[in-house]
Amino acid sequence: MALKPEPTAPFHSVQYALRVLEAIARHAGGVTDVQIARETGLPSVHLAPMLLMLRREGYVLEVSDGAYAIGDSLVLLGSGTDRQQALQNKLQDTLDRLRDSVGAAVYISRYEDGEVKITQVADSPRTPKVHEWVDFRSAAHASAVGKCLLTQLDQNGRRDHLSRHKIARLTSKTIVNERVLMSKLDAQPATVPMLDLQEYALGTVCAAVPITAGASVGCLALSMPVEHAHRLRAAAEVLNRKAAPLLLSLAL
Repeated sequence: MALKPEPTAPFHSVQYALRVLEAIARHAGGVTDVQIARETGLPSVHLAPMLLMLRREGYVLEVSDGAYAIGDSLVLLGSGTDRQQALQNKLQDTLDRLRDSVGAAVYISRYEDGEVKITQVADSPRTPKVHEWVDFRSAAHASAVGKCLLTQLDQNGRRDHLSRHKIARLTSKTIVNERVLMSKLDAQPATVPMLDLQEYALGTVCAAVPITAGASVGCLALSMPVEHAHRLRAAAEVLNRKAAPLLLSLAL
């Protein structure tokens, strides 16, 4: 199942968004989209959807026709001791909306202290999260989350992880040859969602995209029952596009 790369999502999108926010922050009384375009060099064809995304996420607000100012979400994320809770709430709200948009459980995962960790989940009775029948920390070679995180490590980091968590056959579709796995990780484009087609658990398909911010290694993922596999391609593409707001929150 090949997915078409999106060269501006999510990393370049976030770089552009940060430049736009910097430009708006320089003008306390508001600034027009024309002036933002002049200061950032971002063409209007790209600036318009960028401003729409930033307004939707609450990072900017439109104070008059064509003029923008810093929004409440950005102010709250910079509010000192409350910042961590504000970030968690912001991420959860974005995850909940993404869950409803793609019709699947969604996850944020990080690679911390040499381990795969699921840090936030948005699920519901209609979109249940995947049953963790094998500890995700021991299944990075099979899960979309784990493989996506491993692609962001260097060769030594990957080998170190696999030396501590031996490759095991979880289903008939699991890659159990380390050389083949490493080759697939090397060949994975950063802009294409990583897929798990029943490699971790029979009956479940998953997709994941990187949301690395600075030195932090993370990913955004979704899971759905295999009977919905016909929706995985479209859902994974939405996941790729929607990663930018999450990555922007982590980068701020």
